[in-house]
Amino acid sequence: MTETPTRVRRVRLDWLDLGVLGVLGVGLACWASGALPNGDALASLARVAPLVLFLGTVMVMVAIVQASQLFDAAARGLARFARGSHAALFAACVLLASATTIFLNLDTTIVLLTPVMLALAAATRAPALALAMTTVWLANTASLLLPVSNLTNLLAADRIGLDPLAFAARMWAPQLAVIAVTALCLWLGYWRRRHRDLDRYAIPAEPLPIADRRLFWTAAAVCAAFVLAVVAELPIALASTAAAAVLLAYCLRRRRDLLSWELIPWRLLALTAGLFLVVPTLMAHGGDALVSALAGTGDGDAGVLRAGLAAAALSNLANNLPAYAAVESVIPHGNQDALLGVLIGTNTGPLVLPWASMATLLWFDLVTGRRPGVPEGQRIRVPLARFTATGAVLAVTATTAGLAALIWL
Repeated sequence: MTETPTRVRRVRLDWLDLGVLGVLGVGLACWASGALPNGDALASLARVAPLVLFLGTVMVMVAIVQASQLFDAAARGLARFARGSHAALFAACVLLASATTIFLNLDTTIVLLTPVMLALAAATRAPALALAMTTVWLANTASLLLPVSNLTNLLAADRIGLDPLAFAARMWAPQLAVIAVTALCLWLGYWRRRHRDLDRYAIPAEPLPIADRRLFWTAAAVCAAFVLAVVAELPIALASTAAAAVLLAYCLRRRRDLLSWELIPWRLLALTAGLFLVVPTLMAHGGDALVSALAGTGDGDAGVLRAGLAAAALSNLANNLPAYAAVESVIPHGNQDALLGVLIGTNTGPLVLPWASMATLLWFDLVTGRRPGVPEGQRIRVPLARFTATGAVLAVTATTAGLAALIWL
């Protein structure tokens, strides 16, 4: 009896995959060649290790929760709340995205709210791109008020030396200014009548049929526990790891069909590790002088403005986390205003290119359907030219508005 040959699944790599692997390869080559000393490489990777753990586990969690239909149920509730009005839906989405980003953090907004927005668009014929852009823009720009709102804020906590209330007292005016500019740009760029087909969106009338109620309620409990852990200021990587572990254990017992190697977000992990090897290498070989010439020392109001705008520009080139570390290294100790300006730049500025922030990379993985468990009807095409152009307008206006509020108020 002849055996049927086993069919091997062919792995296809697109231009994005090849670019990610290229960044990782360059980073590893820098380490292996000694261009980045072993101690510096290990220190850089150790600094980013909690982020890598968070990215890997939170995307596993999201993929399984997506399959539970929990996001679809939340989307229907939001649709009924706004009663068919696009203006009311816009206001609700802006407030919801801002609140989740401020009090939880920007990554929680991306991983929990983006799937809700995609499901909302599929169920109501509301403009999918407008809903998705609301999430990714506000996940970045609404992350100024509290240290927990953004991993960059936590990275800066030791140097800035402010407790959460003192931090909020310095950043409330920049945060309000930035959210106002973001809402205006969202309405003009994505939500106006010219950007949608219908005057009113359809409100789902039928109750949502839940295919696996046990998985649904398990996912709901895990998401609630994850949110509570973030509110309690537990390490976010620990919270996401515990959430993913519970869901994986459930699937191993009852839903093995949901498990595959595709659950692992290897692109995000490889790019993060690569950037934190490449950027320190560049800084060690003349990059620090270039960053210093670009950002200055942050002295005076003009120096704060210059440092913030430089941080925004570097974030789009190299990702906001290593960009913050690079600019921070050239700001003299004790210059608190300049460091707050750099945070404004690295939080509100990385809106132009897909790799500018990890939150934006997470968002692209979700909306384009690169993650398993994303239904075909909830995948959208993001026009890169429009994303870049509108993101550039918002990055410049929001960063300038936030820096002006920091300097003048």
